[in-house]
Amino acid sequence: MNDIKSNDIKSLALTRRDLLCGAAASSAALPLALHAASKDEISLQSWSLNRSYFAGYWKNLDLPRLMREKLGLSVLEHVNQFFDLPTLAYLRRFRQSCADYGIRCALIMVDQEDPMAGRDANARAEAVTAHRKWVDIAHFLGCTSIRCNIRSEDEKDWQNDRDYVKRGAESFRKLLEYAAGSGVTILVENHGGASSNAEILTSLVKEVNHPSFGLLVDFSNTNPGDDRYEVIRRLIPHARSISVKVDPRWDVDKLIDICLQANYHGCWGIESMPHPKYRDRNAQFTPEQCFELDRETVFEVKSVIERRVFRQGRAS
Repeated sequence: MNDIKSNDIKSLALTRRDLLCGAAASSAALPLALHAASKDEISLQSWSLNRSYFAGYWKNLDLPRLMREKLGLSVLEHVNQFFDLPTLAYLRRFRQSCADYGIRCALIMVDQEDPMAGRDANARAEAVTAHRKWVDIAHFLGCTSIRCNIRSEDEKDWQNDRDYVKRGAESFRKLLEYAAGSGVTILVENHGGASSNAEILTSLVKEVNHPSFGLLVDFSNTNPGDDRYEVIRRLIPHARSISVKVDPRWDVDKLIDICLQANYHGCWGIESMPHPKYRDRNAQFTPEQCFELDRETVFEVKSVIERRVFRQGRAS
């Protein structure tokens, strides 16, 4: 077998991207075009339904139908862990199902592809490469963003890691180079540890310094001892998307007001917390019951967003 030259490798790497981009361009009739980020919408982050997913009630291909028939929602934020086998045929089926049910795909939450801020340069390069396929899939499905994590191999000592932001910024700039022209923005979420530190994330945005880079701001993911409201206040100017969570431990109205005061516009993502009934470890639920509990928590968050954002005459 002949040796593969570096130019051949580059050509092979582009094949999937070109195929997906070409397929997306050829389906202009589907209502999945890139969406104006300035429009306020309620979206469903599919992790809200994770308990019924793991119970076997639904698969990813069922989501468009469930959103339309069971939840009354039309904007979907994916979780990459729920994609059974993202072949081109699978993605075509999913995209067609979205078109059939009038569902717009907004974002893909990408997990388990770390470490973007790893100390090992090879590990970081592998992480960047691993994220590329999600840029391609997001573009194919009509998403405007992918949400990534910034993590190292060992998060325990992030406070003493002076080059953490620098390494992460380098990785995200490389990913942004790959995503150029796709219309897909790259977002980082406050998602625990270093990434929940406002100084880390605001410094990362400044270091990357790219118009297609920003944050997904999650109401719940702050570090112990930090002032939740101050963290959100510092992050929200860089937000391109929001995870709205309702929990008695915080004042969700106050958190939404912080976003409104910062003139945030975009997706108000429902990421509901576990239903209180799940706290009983001895309780057993059927897959159908799991879905009903998940749906109840989704509606709770939806009602808060509707009351606070869409009934004040402010939302676009």
